[in-house]
Amino acid sequence: MTEDYYRRVDGVREPDPTLGKNYQPASVEPVPAPPPEQPPEQAKPAKRQRVVLADPRSRRTTATLRARLELEQQTSWGEVLIRDLVKHQLRTAIGLSVVVLLLLGSLPLAFYLWPGFAALRVVGVPLAWLLLGLLPFPLLLLAGLTYNRLAERHERDFVDMIES
Repeated sequence: MTEDYYRRVDGVREPDPTLGKNYQPASVEPVPAPPPEQPPEQAKPAKRQRVVLADPRSRRTTATLRARLELEQQTSWGEVLIRDLVKHQLRTAIGLSVVVLLLLGSLPLAFYLWPGFAALRVVGVPLAWLLLGLLPFPLLLLAGLTYNRLAERHERDFVDMIES
């Protein structure tokens, strides 16, 4: 069937013989002309306003410019500043990870050491299932929100240090 439909000529397929048989050109609708403009009424000219792009009192100090230049040129001092920021972020991430791992890791240990605690039932469902099945989600959400807040605080402190 495909051999009849696609005849090969020197290894190249010929175009479909039915291609373009039902071609109908698209109809073009004329675009209406825009309405004529009305003469503007006698309006009061707008009150002139002074535009200030920067407050002249907020001059950047040379220390701010120097710190930004150090960061842009990736000098050794700029690398120390960035490394310090990354160190703070990493310390925060590891601290929160340890807290989450201790909380979630201590649950199976508690169930193993105190079988009476594991045998408790809440609304007919074992407490172990509820704690291991539902507790991780709010805990991880809380850890994520806490990390986000602390990371933004570290970044704000970094920017304040650079700009002051």
